[in-house]
Amino acid sequence: MPDNEKAKKILSSSFLPITGAVVALAAIVLTWLGNPPNMGFCIACFLRDTAGAVGLHSVAAVQYVRPEVIGIVIGAFAFALARKEFKPKGGSAPVSRFILGAAMMVGALIFLGCPLRMLLRIAAGDLNAIIGLVGLVAGIAAASLFLKNGFTLKRNYDQGKAEGSLLPTVALILLGIVVFAPAILHFSTEGPGSMHAPLWIALAFGLAIGALGFASRLCFTGGIRDAILMKKIPAMLIAFVVLLVVAMIGNLLLGTFNLGFADQPIAHTDGLWNFLGMMLVGFSATLLAGCPFRQMVLAGSGNSDSVMAVLGMFVAAAMMHNFNMASSAAGIGENAIIGFTIITAIVIGIAIYNTFCNKAKS
Repeated sequence: MPDNEKAKKILSSSFLPITGAVVALAAIVLTWLGNPPNMGFCIACFLRDTAGAVGLHSVAAVQYVRPEVIGIVIGAFAFALARKEFKPKGGSAPVSRFILGAAMMVGALIFLGCPLRMLLRIAAGDLNAIIGLVGLVAGIAAASLFLKNGFTLKRNYDQGKAEGSLLPTVALILLGIVVFAPAILHFSTEGPGSMHAPLWIALAFGLAIGALGFASRLCFTGGIRDAILMKKIPAMLIAFVVLLVVAMIGNLLLGTFNLGFADQPIAHTDGLWNFLGMMLVGFSATLLAGCPFRQMVLAGSGNSDSVMAVLGMFVAAAMMHNFNMASSAAGIGENAIIGFTIITAIVIGIAIYNTFCNKAKS
């Protein structure tokens, strides 16, 4: 590894505990200021709400443009520019990445949360999220077997700065609409979508976390993947521990810590589907080399491959609600099993083809 790459890796590792602490602090503060309980910061939930706000689904309870998502994209973009590391790349299996991103969202909305929210739920005492964690690890372990056998989505290529700037531009335009023309959007008047922190505070936290996410390279599945493949504890897991500790302390101070399975906010107690939902997230994220949070950060910093994964998540969020597949506190959606089965079969097909069939051709 070149010396400059080693230096970047060391610098990124030094940012990891800071990023974990800031994400936990943001989640606690934003919840205190109005975000839904145990959902102070959740990429899957925030993309779902934003998809509803722009009219991709019509479920009135989950429609709100989440400034945190806009902030992550712009924060990562700005920090990459400032560090002179804005080097757009893309062109690696875009359709496969779109489908894998969609699969992450399907699993997340069956479980009711991305890996980040899973940790925040654990920090608030939700034992259903422990089952989700076991599922996540199982999915990562299964995908790691494909990685060991040569899974690849092939290389990406350098692209122009204009291409890498498209998503941050869209994010800025969406922010402008929220501020100057909100009437053309949909906003919930009840349910989780109606619960939110003040716009500018949420945006500020998003900007900070986007920048820190780029600096630290934090990934909520990558740390577990590296532990499995390298058989040692990677530095990234330190960020998870810091996040859990800070968030748990915050919940205890605010009186929002509730240990148990029942009566957890915006969660269900179906253990099988908590496990399977997060297993699909872990499997898909490992093949993509990044969890939903990591994909958002990479997309903002010029990686068009990650933009495809984010678009897959965005579209799947709408489909999960349009076709009654998303879970609620009452349990999984009426058509969740159908959606889960179809997307899981496709994802396994992608894994097999890009591990064994590509190898046979070469």
